[in-house]
Amino acid sequence: MPETDVHGARDTRFAALLLDSHQRLVGSPLCPGTWADEAEAARWLYEEAPFGLLAHDTADDPLFVYANRTAQRCFGYTPEEFAALPSRLSAAPDAQEDRDAFVAAVNRQGFADGYRGRRVRKDGSLFWIEDVCMWDLVDESGRKQGQAAVFRSWSEITGQG
Repeated sequence: MPETDVHGARDTRFAALLLDSHQRLVGSPLCPGTWADEAEAARWLYEEAPFGLLAHDTADDPLFVYANRTAQRCFGYTPEEFAALPSRLSAAPDAQEDRDAFVAAVNRQGFADGYRGRRVRKDGSLFWIEDVCMWDLVDESGRKQGQAAVFRSWSEITGQG
């Protein structure tokens, strides 16, 4: 199993992997504008992006290696808690089959989008992630480093959801 590392606001190499893989596989930029400074891009993605951004490794039971501040607030986990969390546990128990089908589509195609799914917070409460795009993280040598997902909106689940 690969060693899990928590990537944060200062990890310019990981931010470049997120941005470059998204551009190559999805065909559009992950975030608006161009960044003259890689450190500023990494900081913006982690601290200020108005969307949730998560990434997991390539382990058999993948662990999160990245969660920006928006994702941390939505899920209620610290970066260290995220790093100990298998990504499958972010989905509500009754949403596992749906999540697995979405991940399988990414594995086949390199990316998938248009997903909406139920997620579970640290405190057990449920919420929707919406307008989700997930893609493979592929480095310059063509080696898969994991997968990332961006969710551009989220909402509370009330009643039956």
